[in-house]
Amino acid sequence: MLEVLGYLAGCLTTLAFVPQVIQIYKTKSAKDVSLAMFLLFTLGVFMWLTYGLMTNSFPVVAANAVTLLLSLVILFFKYKYRNVA
Repeated sequence: MLEVLGYLAGCLTTLAFVPQVIQIYKTKSAKDVSLAMFLLFTLGVFMWLTYGLMTNSFPVVAANAVTLLLSLVILFFKYKYRNVA
């Protein structure tokens, strides 16, 4: 039951970033995304991923690997669309 809770929490927190990625992609604008917040968040997710790997916690690894990927996509869009009005 505890592992199911971990998977569910990981899915929900990871999927929360999908609408943001889609919104930025559609509008070609990331001006309202805080660069400082996403840099700190991405570092935190990387650390959680590292923790999950070191403790062999697959739910933590799976959720944070996907979240890290989505976060890096948002940071990429933030850079790519930086000059878009």
